[in-house]
Amino acid sequence: MPKKLSCSIILLLMCCCAYAQHATISGKVKDEQGNAIEQATVAAEGTAIGTHTNAKGYYTLEVPADKKLSIVYSFLGYELKHKIINLVAGQNQEIDVVLKSESKALGGVEVKASRSDDPSAIQLNTTKMNEMVTAVDPISAMIKTYVGSHNELTSQYSVRGGNYDENLVYVNDFEVYRPYLVRSGQQEGLSFVNSDLVSNVNFSVGGFQAKYGDKMSSVLDVTYKTPTEFAGSVMISLLGANIHLEGASKNKKLTYLIGVRQKSNQYILQAQPTKGVYNPSFTDAQMLVNYKFNSKWDMEVIANYARNRFTFEPESETTSFGVLNQAYQLDVAYTGNEIDQFDSRFGGVSTTYHPNDKLKLKFLISGFQTNEQETYDISGEYLFGELQTDLSKANFGQIDDALATGTIQDYTRDYLTINLANAGFRGSYDAKNNFIQWGLDANVTSINDQLLEWERRDSASYTQPVGSTLQMAYYYNTAATFNYTRYDGFLQDNFRFKDSLRLTGSAGVRFNYSSLNNETVVSPRLQMAYEPDWVRDVVFKFATGLYAQPPFYTEMRDFEGNVNTQLKAQRSYHTVLGADYKYKLYDRPFKITAELYYKDLWDIDPYIYDNVSIRYTAKNDAVGYVYGGEMRLYGDIVKDATSWISIGLMKAEQRLTDSPSFKGYFPSPSDQRFMLGMYFEDYLPQNKNFKMHLNLIYATGLPTGPPNLPIYDNTLRIPDYKRVDIGFSALLLDSKRKLHPAHSYFNNLKSIWASIEIFNLLDIQNTLSYSWIQDYTTNRIFAAPNRLTSRLLNVKLVFLF
Repeated sequence: MPKKLSCSIILLLMCCCAYAQHATISGKVKDEQGNAIEQATVAAEGTAIGTHTNAKGYYTLEVPADKKLSIVYSFLGYELKHKIINLVAGQNQEIDVVLKSESKALGGVEVKASRSDDPSAIQLNTTKMNEMVTAVDPISAMIKTYVGSHNELTSQYSVRGGNYDENLVYVNDFEVYRPYLVRSGQQEGLSFVNSDLVSNVNFSVGGFQAKYGDKMSSVLDVTYKTPTEFAGSVMISLLGANIHLEGASKNKKLTYLIGVRQKSNQYILQAQPTKGVYNPSFTDAQMLVNYKFNSKWDMEVIANYARNRFTFEPESETTSFGVLNQAYQLDVAYTGNEIDQFDSRFGGVSTTYHPNDKLKLKFLISGFQTNEQETYDISGEYLFGELQTDLSKANFGQIDDALATGTIQDYTRDYLTINLANAGFRGSYDAKNNFIQWGLDANVTSINDQLLEWERRDSASYTQPVGSTLQMAYYYNTAATFNYTRYDGFLQDNFRFKDSLRLTGSAGVRFNYSSLNNETVVSPRLQMAYEPDWVRDVVFKFATGLYAQPPFYTEMRDFEGNVNTQLKAQRSYHTVLGADYKYKLYDRPFKITAELYYKDLWDIDPYIYDNVSIRYTAKNDAVGYVYGGEMRLYGDIVKDATSWISIGLMKAEQRLTDSPSFKGYFPSPSDQRFMLGMYFEDYLPQNKNFKMHLNLIYATGLPTGPPNLPIYDNTLRIPDYKRVDIGFSALLLDSKRKLHPAHSYFNNLKSIWASIEIFNLLDIQNTLSYSWIQDYTTNRIFAAPNRLTSRLLNVKLVFLF
């Protein structure tokens, strides 16, 4: 027995000595939004020692003591992070780590396949937003390089055959809205999203998850920053100015974001063909405040006020078009003016409760109000004729044969007030292999609309059309006031199979009920992502589901202003198949994404474009389809300089179900057959502080046709849209280089950037729409193009502190 006891004591001492030669590290791995990252790798570099985080993001790792080690934290789609440690025997050190998305290193976007994200969503590179050369907001400009555009004056975009009204926009889980009466890009103010406040942007171009609302084309999901210290920025340019401030309290419980923007398109509108006195003024103020009561409760308050004013006194316009030996010119002299006011207010409060690490509950209340007035009375006396094209004639380049003269008077008095109130609830539960999310919303909408529009055409002192009574080309005088309640909700499960991250998916269903037409819509949706165990880094994606769009006020109002409150939801079926491939070329990161998609549409509410305004028939009397493919390349074409290129092919057609005279399919108004978008960045080889930024968009023309004809006769095509913008920026001050005196006023600045931007570098005359002029002697109708802006120079200064 003593001998056995001695052996046991010796063995115990050996075990204690062995244990004493080790130490332990533990902690939590999170992303930039504070979400736990499951299955992240934690390893000691150069050794076989490692572990993975659990479902809550926690890890524990035993490491050798009295030895300097580099601990590497890694996860697919995120940048590596290193921590150097040298612990004594028996020490237990807690190390929490935040991993940054590697979208910056991958050139513009990153497609994540984590359990809580949409595997098909594109994560926009927020570091590049303020480098975009654009006259609109940077986020919209970036999106347009992915999906195409036909108008540089608007922040609206069309996605895969859909229109502007089919796009969802969220900011911190709150759905946001835009003005509704705006009918031209020059009237349009600032978009809701302030890029200075943004930390993360996900953009889904189709096949999105059930947690997102009831629209048929796309989702822009924006997350604002959570500041950790005081900072800010100031931007000044010829088009306006922005300022933003952010900060946090000493205990980090209170954080705030404040942004104010002022924009005036007066400078850029002077380059339009219609000359006159432009006076646009767009102001926007936003605030986001977050307070963390304790580890379980926090509250967030968001507020926005937008004041948009647009006044215009047109004077003259000269438009020439045609071919070399048969050219025409339209000269117009204007009288009258236009005065527009678009004021909107938005406020929201959300409270989040975390009873434990698995369960999250969120309560949201928000309100939106828009007061819009569009008033104008403008007369244009026009002369339309054929130009002299013979160089030997004295009147070369002048109107030689007048084809039409007359006056067109447009009169509008439109007033719209919309009030929306929303109460919502969101929940999520982490059940290891399943991440379950659910939500429920109640939305009350109040609408008060008054519309009065008419147009009078006069030629040779006779009002057209000629008759015994005074007739207008059109006359609309309507009013509508109504309220309704809408309920919607969803249930969704983000899952994985057999504890494997290689095959993940999301299955969910939405419902929507409107008290206005007593319609209930149910929309099941499914997304899958598979990463095969190959040498190459490839992810295959698949999405399918039903998508419906219950009508809002604009869809209910027909061409003449009458409101159809019994209009049903438009519906569609989506199928998307795609793949992502990441690789390295010349030791630089690149990625190729490709997707094929098909949409089957029914109960469509047909529409036409009137500049950026959409006018509906207010009938569910069409069916249609959309199919196409997209391919994008992201990467460092120039080392350490992000660039990307996007190519898309598409066909979108529809057919009226109640037309006795036309039974076939015809192009949809958003039938953009081909698009090419590119962003390219370069710098001086010897000095990276001098950069060049290039935006390029090419898109084939959209269908159009004369007014007052059936929509299936809109078979003409606007000329292709071609646009190149270029900018040159220089870093004037860098806080990392202490070249200025200690007492300098610049000590508190992080950097100063100066930029020179050239809009429409090639000075291409893009056509937005047409004015239709009738030759009353032959009854021929001529299409005089309404053109967009010409080449223009902009100067910009950006201060970061």
